[in-house]
Amino acid sequence: MTEKEQSEPAAAGMAQVVAPRRCAWATNDLAMRYHDEEWGVPVHEDRTLFEFLVLEGAQAGLSWDTILRKRRHYRRVFDGFDVARVAAYDDQKIQALLGDAGIIRNRGKIVAAIRNARAFLAVEQELGSFDAYVWQFVDGRPLINARASRSVVPATTPESDLMSKDLKRRGFAFVGSTICYAFMQATGMVNDHTLDCFRYAALSGAGLMV
Repeated sequence: MTEKEQSEPAAAGMAQVVAPRRCAWATNDLAMRYHDEEWGVPVHEDRTLFEFLVLEGAQAGLSWDTILRKRRHYRRVFDGFDVARVAAYDDQKIQALLGDAGIIRNRGKIVAAIRNARAFLAVEQELGSFDAYVWQFVDGRPLINARASRSVVPATTPESDLMSKDLKRRGFAFVGSTICYAFMQATGMVNDHTLDCFRYAALSGAGLMV
């Protein structure tokens, strides 16, 4: 048997590994894991919704990669995003957070997180859950978009405009329409995976096509 004949069966038995196609923004291991496991998956648990509200506000003006790298520490110093605990933070806690290099040390963003926790609790008291409140902006079902590329994904939509306006009316801060749309993408209120992304089809089954 020739060397070529010996190698052919082995080669035939090896399956070619092809990397899945992802949205163009997922370019490193941390971002790819977040993209594959979380981004665009519908979230209905209030604590997780609060976490994304805080993180999206912290991200304003920065890259999402920066927030992902700091996310574990955010969970630690923000008491696992326990809304009631964050709502009770005082000036001493604010000073401690401002001195913590593991998070974004921006007073406005830190104060907004506390303010938002208090407004969040008010929504829960009024409507039973923040989930029930926030999902009304998409009529309770994910909006399934059909984006050919990242370049056509908008920064805001009429739905995020309405959400932003109502959140501000309720006393929330750092909730401009752009932040609200990023929040909607992250929590699966909209499916903005591009059409060529392997996650698009997986997350399109139960949504509303637009």
